[in-house]
Amino acid sequence: QVQLVESGGGLVQAGGSLRLSCAASGNIFSINAMGWYRQAPGKQRELVASITRGGSTNYADSVKGRFTISRIFTKNSVYLQMNSLKPEDTAVYYCNAVPYFERWGQGTLVTVSS
Repeated sequence: QVQLVESGGGLVQAGGSLRLSCAASGNIFSINAMGWYRQAPGKQRELVASITRGGSTNYADSVKGRFTISRIFTKNSVYLQMNSLKPEDTAVYYCNAVPYFERWGQGTLVTVSS
């Protein structure tokens, strides 16, 4: 099985920045792409950013230009740099494969105050 541990969330004012980290372990050999998902009260789970083994990235329109996903394969780690945060970015953020594995980590809460 794959274990996913997210960290880096917290409370930040609008316009501020946070950097999220994801550590993956276990049977991760089948992972070709990783992504960051988020769940907000008024919406279903949303894929906000993804990155492939080759480094190709994709972003949801809502975060494009503000968020940057990156990875260090040798560390089995994925990161999400979030800049110019808005209150609407408030959510629990999860990392997972793309497409996602059935098991999710605990996520990390990002709260953006106005």
